[in-house]
Amino acid sequence: MTNAELAILTLIAEKPRHGYEIEQVIEERGMREWTEVGFSSIYYLLKKLEEKNLIQGHMERQAGRGPARKVYEITEAGMDARRAGVLEALSVPQRAYPPMQLGLASLPGVSRSEALAALRRYQDRLKDRLEHVRSRRDDRRPLPYFVEAMFSHSMALIEAEQRWTEGFIVQLEETSDKD
Repeated sequence: MTNAELAILTLIAEKPRHGYEIEQVIEERGMREWTEVGFSSIYYLLKKLEEKNLIQGHMERQAGRGPARKVYEITEAGMDARRAGVLEALSVPQRAYPPMQLGLASLPGVSRSEALAALRRYQDRLKDRLEHVRSRRDDRRPLPYFVEAMFSHSMALIEAEQRWTEGFIVQLEETSDKD
């Protein structure tokens, strides 16, 4: 199961939801800070989960004059798949392919001064990113413990990357162009 599928399945496990409501919750919780669920992919993912019999949809009339909406609820198989997905996500580290790794592998193709300038821009963007995540967390407080943990984890990763980048800049400054 993909991260995006697990995110959608988890939201439906909380309570039956229609596609637009899922989008609203994703936005409210700042989920795009840590998962790759685009607005345009929500209905695709719902269809995929429904085809796998992990959720089932039914048309529900809205109060007032609005059109009926398809509301999705999780199936028993969906609950089992969600549980397995959560436990795997919590217990199995996954490989990541950050562009930074490619940049580091390709360092010999740029001058030291170009690399240092790029790394300093990266450092500035990490600072901005940390401020953004912190602000989003603070704007949404109080948060359930698990949402607070998600923001805390994201900030810890950014802070670790800031420390590493700072140390590598120092190392690169002390390296001659011949190394």
